[in-house]
Amino acid sequence: MRKKITVIGAGNVGGTLAQRIAERDYADLVLVDIIEGLPQGKALDILEAGPVLGYDTNVIGTNGYDETANSSIVVITSGLARKPGMSRDDLVRANQKIVTDVTEQVVKQSPDAILIVVSNPLDAMVQLTYSVSKFPKQRVIGMAGVLDTARFRTFIAQELNVSVRDVQAYVLGGHGDTMVPLTRLTTVAGVPVEKLIPPDRLAAIVQRTRDGGAEIVNLLKTGSAFYAPSASVLAMVDSIMFDHKQILPCSVLLEGEYGIHGLFVGVPAKLGAKGVEQVIEVDLTDADRAALQRSANAVKELIEVMGI
Repeated sequence: MRKKITVIGAGNVGGTLAQRIAERDYADLVLVDIIEGLPQGKALDILEAGPVLGYDTNVIGTNGYDETANSSIVVITSGLARKPGMSRDDLVRANQKIVTDVTEQVVKQSPDAILIVVSNPLDAMVQLTYSVSKFPKQRVIGMAGVLDTARFRTFIAQELNVSVRDVQAYVLGGHGDTMVPLTRLTTVAGVPVEKLIPPDRLAAIVQRTRDGGAEIVNLLKTGSAFYAPSASVLAMVDSIMFDHKQILPCSVLLEGEYGIHGLFVGVPAKLGAKGVEQVIEVDLTDADRAALQRSANAVKELIEVMGI
């Protein structure tokens, strides 16, 4: 029997992710959304692309959760975007209710699933999902660092006019202004990037990475990024489905690693068939460690707003 993957939320991120997973042809797919007709229409459209691209993925769209039963992986993209006049705390509370309701439904139908959270504010929503689901920490993961790292690698490759494949980097910390690109450990074909790019240009690239989401929002005017975010989730799903044990920067529960206790923060983690198989601790400078702690403190503030 083929495995099943569920994507909650049929917006741009969820819909594009569903397309990418269907094209992988390694699991059947359920797309869920509260808007009647939206997941059904997108699912049918993706299904009808199968004969053209040569995949046999069965794709179902639904407004309920019965069809999601016994999913191996559930990706949660549900949530509101921040609107004009809405404070950060307002957004947190609004998405707290949405993500809580979704998580409760998912747990009833798929008690053995691995949960990947994409909803914002990311690190706080992963913490909430962990709290509500009561799943082991290995089976609750947040997607942020893969995306932030992809942006960082893109900008470095553009600066040096080299292939992105030759750029190795990690961005740690929360998904937002407090993220921590590790320039000291970033290399291009094994050469430290700090030897290739002047400090002022490298600092500008770091800042552009932190502003990466906002840059796209400002360009689109009426939406946010979804091609790179959906690709980033797919990298995590691939590593789990194929048991690749790839080390990817994800939001995971830290219990003493990096000196942080009881918080979901973005760090390198080995992802395999069981979810998070190992948290990888890299050597940090005092400045990077302090920046990571500031990022963790920002997550803690949001958790206090939610009261969990």
